[in-house]
Amino acid sequence: MRIERGLPLLTVCLVIFVIWYLACIPMNHVLTAPKIANAGGGLSNWLWFSWNEGRPVLPSPHQVIREIWNTVFAVEPWSIKSLIFHLWITLSSTLVGFIMGGLLGIALAIGIVHVGSLEKSLMPWIIASQTIPILAIAPMLIVVLGKTGLPDIFTKASISAYLCFFPVTIGMVKGLRSPDVMQQDLMRTYNASATQTLWKLRLPASLPFLFASLKVSVAIALTGAIVAELPTGAVAGIGARLLNGSYYGNTLQIWAALFVAAFAAATLVWILSESEKLSLKRMGAKP
Repeated sequence: MRIERGLPLLTVCLVIFVIWYLACIPMNHVLTAPKIANAGGGLSNWLWFSWNEGRPVLPSPHQVIREIWNTVFAVEPWSIKSLIFHLWITLSSTLVGFIMGGLLGIALAIGIVHVGSLEKSLMPWIIASQTIPILAIAPMLIVVLGKTGLPDIFTKASISAYLCFFPVTIGMVKGLRSPDVMQQDLMRTYNASATQTLWKLRLPASLPFLFASLKVSVAIALTGAIVAELPTGAVAGIGARLLNGSYYGNTLQIWAALFVAAFAAATLVWILSESEKLSLKRMGAKP
């Protein structure tokens, strides 16, 4: 059963790897053409130089895997050369921003559901806030918050919170309104207060919506933390590795940092998925 479920994923990965290897040949041709000619040409030289160029335009998959190994497992985790060290810097601001954005989104959703005027006054601004490109607003926020004397982690976390509160707000508004009329009438017959209805009916009903929103938000929060490191001139973090790699044309460093960030985002989403299953199981939901 597991093999049947994993086979489509493995097939897609295999296709991506084949396309990736083939794309390395034309992408690195400008750099490898003189070396191939000096080596006497031939298909074997063509493939070898295209897939093993020292500073390639597009690194081949095995070069990226080797770079990840060298910067994750072959160095001490607290070393400045370790991607684990840089990932921890980015993850710390990601998690702080995720918590800030998640709590803000839940608070806004509760206010919107219970106060009719807030929906008309806040929702347009909440939606409009997401139309502003984060690359434009990030430097401004960092400069303003930097003047307040807050630690750098909160300055970067504010960008993550700005990005991730929106999905939580929208998801929770829909979740808090998901109980049907009969369930709400039943709470009224019990003379339940608004707080009791929220705690015993609306919040439990909104959990599936909350977890779906959180899984989207945590990936966005990681992106926000990486973007926040770019204009600050940070010397540590995934964003700093990307910036440093672009300065020196080190594409291997860039690709390795991107893949480690992707693995981290997938791990965070997986943790939330398992938490969702555990929470729904404890509430008696059927799988």
